[in-house]
Amino acid sequence: MAPVLQSTSNFTLLGLLAGTDVVVKSVLALLVLASLATWTVWIAKIRELRRARRELGSDLELLERSPSLQGLGQLTGIAAVTLAEGVRAEMARAGDLRVPACAEGLKERATVRLLSAETELARRMTRGINLIASVGSTAPFVGLFGTVWGIMDSFIGIARSQATNLVVVAPGIAEALLTTAMGLAAAVPAVLIYNGFTRSITGYRALLADASHALASLLSLDVERAQLGRERVGGEREPSSAGAAAMSAAAAAGRTAPVT
Repeated sequence: MAPVLQSTSNFTLLGLLAGTDVVVKSVLALLVLASLATWTVWIAKIRELRRARRELGSDLELLERSPSLQGLGQLTGIAAVTLAEGVRAEMARAGDLRVPACAEGLKERATVRLLSAETELARRMTRGINLIASVGSTAPFVGLFGTVWGIMDSFIGIARSQATNLVVVAPGIAEALLTTAMGLAAAVPAVLIYNGFTRSITGYRALLADASHALASLLSLDVERAQLGRERVGGEREPSSAGAAAMSAAAAAGRTAPVT
């Protein structure tokens, strides 16, 4: 486990990497893989977020212009389609919307359905973000482990060589500090990327909430139209009832009239 004594001519990055032992090399390889995973997730999620925000923004404009759910145009984004399908599914299950109890029940069920869909869509968008958070929080400590191991290995080499010259221990310490540098190189971008994604996903959640509110407004308009239709039906039935009452009164008057 003792390090190989190196001359100052080997103080290059490749020379230091070649002189590290198996543990330090394993730590460095793990940190490199973690960094690659962070950047891969960043590229994939940034494209997914941009596409989702663009589609949801376009669909939100369509929802705000639509007069009703029945006249809603063709939605393009997965998020808006999911939300709209949930509301339409609840409308298909609802009874006669002219009945107040059915109308209120539909509104409550649609609200719960929209909230559930929002949560699921936001959860899908956060897939992979936890990996970035884990890299940002653990990479410095993994690098520190490699540093401690390398320094311990260097001091063991000093004891075995029975030399107190700094030239003996300097290469091993320099090799060990590479893991600390690599840990920071993996952790700092991961933390910045995670914070950026947190802000972007917060904006995406706001767009989902706006789309849900627009769909709830369209549903409320449809229910109001159904309620107004019920009032008109009731108003049309009143003259018929009045006519029947008049006929009954006339018949009663005819039976009680004296015979001349």
